[in-house]
Amino acid sequence: MRPVRPFLVPIALLLAALPAAAQVRDGEWASYRDAYRAMVRFEKFGGPKNLLVSQLQVQAAERGALGEGAQLTVSGKTTQLNLPLDALGRTVFPLQKSSYDENAVLQLNRKGPFSVRPLVTIALRPDGQYDSTELRIACAQALGFARWLDASRQSQQCAGVRFVFAKREQSGVRVRRADGQEVALPVAAGDAEDGLPVATWRFGSERAQVTTYNAPLAIVPVFD
Repeated sequence: MRPVRPFLVPIALLLAALPAAAQVRDGEWASYRDAYRAMVRFEKFGGPKNLLVSQLQVQAAERGALGEGAQLTVSGKTTQLNLPLDALGRTVFPLQKSSYDENAVLQLNRKGPFSVRPLVTIALRPDGQYDSTELRIACAQALGFARWLDASRQSQQCAGVRFVFAKREQSGVRVRRADGQEVALPVAAGDAEDGLPVATWRFGSERAQVTTYNAPLAIVPVFD
């Protein structure tokens, strides 16, 4: 079983906050039951979570092995369901009692070992407009969930958010401050995101409006 690492901001590490029991082992297949038990924790969480999204993330042992067309298949006695993966290896995970009872398996249409785990991110807005107050609340909700999973994280605080984009030419985040001044956030390659471009905005003392000109793949809360 993998050791639990510190709660870091890169998206591939976001749900390292989960107890080790929630981590599904590397292999040619993964247990639907194990994934179900990990994913259902978000459903059971009684705290605020309306600004969050919970998905299952697939990570191949070989970096960059997923690629376009990757999908996860739920295979059971009466179940055969294909789950397409996005550029971050994420998919909406179906919580099905029948697949759980049948002890279905999860198989990837790629060669080599892989692992699966939950990933919680901040919900995207269709208009690309984010008020700083709402982003703070969303980050606080994610931190509340992380603390519910692991009480040792009580000392951590929300520091900001990270926008992850599919391509550098699609990235673009501007912050409009209360005084009307606008600044563009610098874009960098995120090692833990397979080199995907990321723009990080750290919370300040004043209210601001954050705009993305193309929809990001994900918005990740940043904890210190």
